[in-house]
Amino acid sequence: MTRSSAGTRIAYAVTGSGPPLVYVSGWLSHLELSWALPAERAFYEALADGRTLIRYDKPGCGLSDRAADSAYTMVEELAALRAVVAANRLDRFDLMGVSLGAAVAAAWAADQPESVSRLVLYGGWARGRDVAAPELQRHVIGLVRQHWGLASDLLADLFAPDADAGTRTAFTRYQRESASAGTACAMLALAYQVDVGELLARIGAPTLVVHRDGDRAAPVAEGRRLADGIAGARFETVPGRSHLPYIGDVAPLTSAVRRFLGLPGRHRGGAPTLTSRQREVAALIAQGCTNREIGERLGIAERSAEAHVERIRYRMDFRSRAQIAAWYVATAGGN
Repeated sequence: MTRSSAGTRIAYAVTGSGPPLVYVSGWLSHLELSWALPAERAFYEALADGRTLIRYDKPGCGLSDRAADSAYTMVEELAALRAVVAANRLDRFDLMGVSLGAAVAAAWAADQPESVSRLVLYGGWARGRDVAAPELQRHVIGLVRQHWGLASDLLADLFAPDADAGTRTAFTRYQRESASAGTACAMLALAYQVDVGELLARIGAPTLVVHRDGDRAAPVAEGRRLADGIAGARFETVPGRSHLPYIGDVAPLTSAVRRFLGLPGRHRGGAPTLTSRQREVAALIAQGCTNREIGERLGIAERSAEAHVERIRYRMDFRSRAQIAAWYVATAGGN
């Protein structure tokens, strides 16, 4: 945990080993719940193989302090990134931004050129007004403000049309638990208002701009315009419709990023698994049961239930019951 210049507490997480790679997420994030979603965790582990991956929750999101439900600005975004860079004592690092985070990363690279070794921008845009028609922007923001539950479901379909039922259900809940409706609206407004077009020419770091060719949330043309504004930038398209980088066919994306960063191909290891009894315990945690209730339901002592919970946390590298619940929902088909 660190603090921005405004005094806002910013939570960050460090994974892997090697030269630093700072990751700027899109509009919402939650460090604990993202690690509990198998697809998202696998994506981060692929980036962290040969790099020290540093992720953080933006102000008002996840484990970071909640910001006031008012205008959310690029100044706040850059202050949070600056705080994380300072907390990790980074002088020079690779920088990756996705979605709205691509504009944040581009702005940082333009203003702090001496700090960025290589820049990766995924699913991004230079001018938010070009991403969607004004009436659609107003409709989406209004829906989030008035019906955050319904909006989170619709946005899951927009951002992750290729997600399986369990991952979609988990991501829908993940959005609502990451931020309030007010914060989500403010961050969406920034996404639609951001304009880093004039900054792109100042970026001197080697840059990869990568975009899915069928992205439903950010048209591929916006990624191409982003690359065209950066001298010498490499533009690559990968197949897929999902805007979230960890949904759909992820291998082409992670391979493109790893090649650009000078990393070898990755042989993915097996994901952690649970025994049948541990899955029973995880299911009851997802239902909100306490250790005592788990013991009663399974006919075991409360202390035995507690031991099962601790073994699950150890095996899955989880810190909380909320992570166990999110993982179970994502892997149980959303039932």
